[in-house]
Amino acid sequence: MTKTELLEQIINGESSGVEFKRDTIDNRALAKELVAFANLQGGRVILGVEDDGSVTGITRDRLEEWVMTTCRDKIRPELIPYYEIIRDVEPGKDVAIVQVDRGWAVHHVWHNNHRTYYIRVGTLSREASAEELERLFQQRGTFRLEVRGVSGSSAEDFDYRRLHDYFQRVRSQDTPEADDADAWQNLLLNTEFLIEEDDRKPATVAGLLLFCANPKRFLPQAGIDAVAYPGKEKDYAAKERLSIRGPMTALTGKDGIVENGLVEQAVEFVKRNTQVAAALADGSRREQTWTFPEEAVRETIVNALVHRDYLLSGTTVELSIYEDRLEVISPGRLPNGITPQRMVTGCRSARNQLLKDVMRDYGYLEHMGMGVPRKIVKGMQEHNGTTPELIEDEELFTVRLWSK
Repeated sequence: MTKTELLEQIINGESSGVEFKRDTIDNRALAKELVAFANLQGGRVILGVEDDGSVTGITRDRLEEWVMTTCRDKIRPELIPYYEIIRDVEPGKDVAIVQVDRGWAVHHVWHNNHRTYYIRVGTLSREASAEELERLFQQRGTFRLEVRGVSGSSAEDFDYRRLHDYFQRVRSQDTPEADDADAWQNLLLNTEFLIEEDDRKPATVAGLLLFCANPKRFLPQAGIDAVAYPGKEKDYAAKERLSIRGPMTALTGKDGIVENGLVEQAVEFVKRNTQVAAALADGSRREQTWTFPEEAVRETIVNALVHRDYLLSGTTVELSIYEDRLEVISPGRLPNGITPQRMVTGCRSARNQLLKDVMRDYGYLEHMGMGVPRKIVKGMQEHNGTTPELIEDEELFTVRLWSK
């Protein structure tokens, strides 16, 4: 960093990625700031600058050694920061920059044989709540919410018609007799749709989302809230509003689908609230063209359901249709370092691997994992020449398809 860049950052003040500190702070205070940055997106502590941006300069002897020792002894897993001195920021006053990247693990401060987890919220570093900590571990791939047991649930809450369909038709394997509760229990435990917790065997989050007749009874965040607006903005006078609830998977019989799952219900909502254009194909017949290609819509909806953050219990997937576009909003940040740009190139990473595997078994997802570049991006470009927008904004991920 140059002196000019540093002065500009000082003028801009503290932020989610910048903290000003005197170098006379204790090692625990420095560790707290670095841990909070590592648990977010990374950041830098500028030593020798006051909260108000005034430059006091560094005064501590052997400052670099003190910083490195702090990162080794007070932070677990330990961090190796980037360290830099900027000379004469003001006459005779030097400033030190201590910078860390986003951590691959969840870091904590180790002090007096006690661990404390910190996160960065705006310009503050504070202790993480239990829910925030769970989400941190999930984002780093060390915690799997989908195979966590749901209190109050049991094997009795499954729709066994769907389970029979999944194991027999989709996976081509034998299933226990209907009255053999022990055999069914073992099968569901081995496939992680049930989990053993002390003397209880509750259904897992994934099991309920996939195969429970009414998952919202246990998981308020399950489902899709759909709305069709007459214009280009949100409007109380919507054409249709629908709370789409039920299991993700469809129930299939000999003659096709018997009961729709969430995906089929959402696709039908889009179809009945978008236009159909008819064009002559060869002079003798007409072809119907939907506003949005079904494959692109289906892939967008499936991805939102499979990859959303189910720790965010207060919000559902949102499906909104406007005059000029369709938007699907999924709660939660993208997992494991994935970005919209990486998604377009086919980079794959799953927050909910079990959900992904089962939905792939059904054929909702491609085995190659190339649904975004092939079905959404290429599909829309071939359909009407538009390029979909993939937007990550705080705790939401939006896919926007344009009608023209």
